[in-house]
Amino acid sequence: MSDVFVKDKRSAIMRSVRSSQNASTELKLISVFKEYAIKGWRRNYKLCGNPDFVFENGKSVIFTDGCFWHGHKCRNVTPKDNSDYWTAKIMRNKKRDKESSKILKEKGWQVIRIWECELKMKNKTKLLKKLLPVIQYNQSREH
Repeated sequence: MSDVFVKDKRSAIMRSVRSSQNASTELKLISVFKEYAIKGWRRNYKLCGNPDFVFENGKSVIFTDGCFWHGHKCRNVTPKDNSDYWTAKIMRNKKRDKESSKILKEKGWQVIRIWECELKMKNKTKLLKKLLPVIQYNQSREH
């Protein structure tokens, strides 16, 4: 099926699309939080880089990054159409991620970045290892 818009119009439409939340990855992580009784997180907390989850008392933030959008090597795919645009877009995202992580760390926040692929069952051990700081913080609050 061909596109109803000319190429330039479709590009303008796609550039104007802004993500409000990456719901599927966030919901998967919330289910892990519930499974391991990880509490104290907040969403939509205004900090540099807009982290997906903030543990204000534990001074930790979690970003759930989509593998394609943030250039993870597990998805070594660049679309053939408009590849220059997509390569530049992903590079801008990676640069922004690095800058926001640096700023947050300088302000004393612990930054945890979780890749979309790490939310798969086969990668659960790796995921839990990354979540260890918030798991330990939660356990210390219980005692």
